[in-house]
Amino acid sequence: MHTFEINAYAKINLGLDVIGRLPDGYHQVKMIMQSVDLHDTLTFCRTQEAGDITLTTDSPGLSVGRDNLICKAAAAMLQAFGIEEGVRIHLHKAIPIAAGMAGGSTDAAAALKGINELFHIHAPLSRLMELGVSIGADVPYCLLGGTALAEGIGEVLTPLPPLADCTLLLAKPDISVSTKYVYEHLDGISGYRHPDMDGMKASIQAGNLDGVLACLGNVLEAVTIPAWPIIASIQEQMRHLGADGCLMSGSGPTVFGIFRDRALAEKACDNMQQGGLAPWVCITRPV
Repeated sequence: MHTFEINAYAKINLGLDVIGRLPDGYHQVKMIMQSVDLHDTLTFCRTQEAGDITLTTDSPGLSVGRDNLICKAAAAMLQAFGIEEGVRIHLHKAIPIAAGMAGGSTDAAAALKGINELFHIHAPLSRLMELGVSIGADVPYCLLGGTALAEGIGEVLTPLPPLADCTLLLAKPDISVSTKYVYEHLDGISGYRHPDMDGMKASIQAGNLDGVLACLGNVLEAVTIPAWPIIASIQEQMRHLGADGCLMSGSGPTVFGIFRDRALAEKACDNMQQGGLAPWVCITRPV
């Protein structure tokens, strides 16, 4: 019986700007996304029962029903390509849930890729992205991976050169942040600072990490930090421990710190694990 594994990589937002709102309620964004080496793992196995989609996971409390984005992605693939068999998928979860790192979207992207390979469909990436955007705005980026500018609702992607070499420290406080809440409340705020996304793009293209650090920015912090000040406290602690720059990823609450010196990042990780602000802390790197 043919089985195989696919890694589903988390992402951070080096920059996130909201530039408008569409008539359908979606927000127009301009973001620079970066994959990191932290990843979930999905294992796939074919079954003989048509339409059967069975999901299991080692993550307690995570739904394995049809509302899970993995199941939605699997159903979309089986239907779109007329597959008359089924699939069993096991999810090993390492990316924290509701962390602002696209954990659900990257799992859905891995499911699209996995089923494409499992059933020898040979669909091009562009076709998988068409299916992916109907599942979630971040899914097309998660299919692409690496470093990319994302526009529209997140589905208009421009690949960028890899981020200059650095180490990343991730820290998630013990809180949950609703993406819907953050975007809805952003509409009621005026005067927040828009990050320099063009400067960020140019710095990445030039391999200039100093320029990237100078352009770090996330407009969603205008909502999350007043509501959950622990996010700002984690950023302050990271800077104190030597981070060259830090920012909240996505709608939060995860904070990432960028370090040129890996040894310093590892020492900061140890200190943060003992400090208590963030029960989940992780060292990773861009991929």
